[in-house]
Amino acid sequence: MSANAAKLLLQHYVDNFRRLPWRSPPGSPPPEPYRVWLSEVMLQQTTVATVTPRFERFLECWPTVEALAAAPEPDVLQEWAGLGYYARARNLIACARKVAQLGGFPADEAGLRELPGIGAYTAAAIAAIAFGKDATPVDTNVERVVARLRGLAGKAAIRAAAVAMTPPGQAGDFAQALMDLGSSICRPRTPFCSSCPLAGECRAFALGTPEAFPSPKARRVRPQKYGIAWWIERDNCVWLVRRPAKGLLGGMAALPGPDWRDEPGSGPAIARIRHVFTHFALELSVTAAPGPVGEGWWQPLDRIDEAGLPTLYRRAAEAVLSNGTALAA
Repeated sequence: MSANAAKLLLQHYVDNFRRLPWRSPPGSPPPEPYRVWLSEVMLQQTTVATVTPRFERFLECWPTVEALAAAPEPDVLQEWAGLGYYARARNLIACARKVAQLGGFPADEAGLRELPGIGAYTAAAIAAIAFGKDATPVDTNVERVVARLRGLAGKAAIRAAAVAMTPPGQAGDFAQALMDLGSSICRPRTPFCSSCPLAGECRAFALGTPEAFPSPKARRVRPQKYGIAWWIERDNCVWLVRRPAKGLLGGMAALPGPDWRDEPGSGPAIARIRHVFTHFALELSVTAAPGPVGEGWWQPLDRIDEAGLPTLYRRAAEAVLSNGTALAA
């Protein structure tokens, strides 16, 4: 990217930047590292539209990293419910406690990489956006813009090109400018090339094949698993448990039930749902059971939304209640 193109992109960002609660306007002092870190963790595999209200709720509960570090883990997991990828929530707690112990976030990529749950992209994003370091965060939006601009396919070449085009001293605004361009104009499908400030320098646009860059990923076939959840109801309450701390949905509230299996079970079900995780799909059968199983608590049905159920079990409960088939034991 030429110096003029970088200037055009930064000006486009100034004129069109998205006002988000974790950002500072272009040219303003950088946002607090806590806000940048929290938003980046939340935005992994989750849309801006979903994250924005949840981010604001988190700040209302825990306005500083020290407050989050002192919070009981079940409270944080409950507030995270519905955002998915629950290992992020456990890493969030561990990271907050480490940062509080250190007295603040490290200002460089190497120090940030030492924190729980922070990888190369998140470390670069915090360093560039919160601390003004010359770092280059490359997310899927940045990768797509750079791949099309230079006509590149391989991740290593795309990353090298992104680093080379980042203007010194402006890495934070430049990264966010690329992110915004990728989300609003240089979209995966039907990009708005006619509105792009970089169209005149874009190799993919010149070739007439912007959607061919970067190379499409091969579609994966997800394995199928099967599970059973027990619906145990009494006095307008349902029995909930907490899943083991380690593993999928670790530490989250749940309906009790045995481990998921590779083969389907048998027997009647009062509800069935299908849920897709990152690495497999699950068919969950909800069956009525007579009495409490394991350590747990009775959750009032009219306050089921306050239990902090992850999406899988929230959908299972909704399916039972909407079917009108919940049984009193």
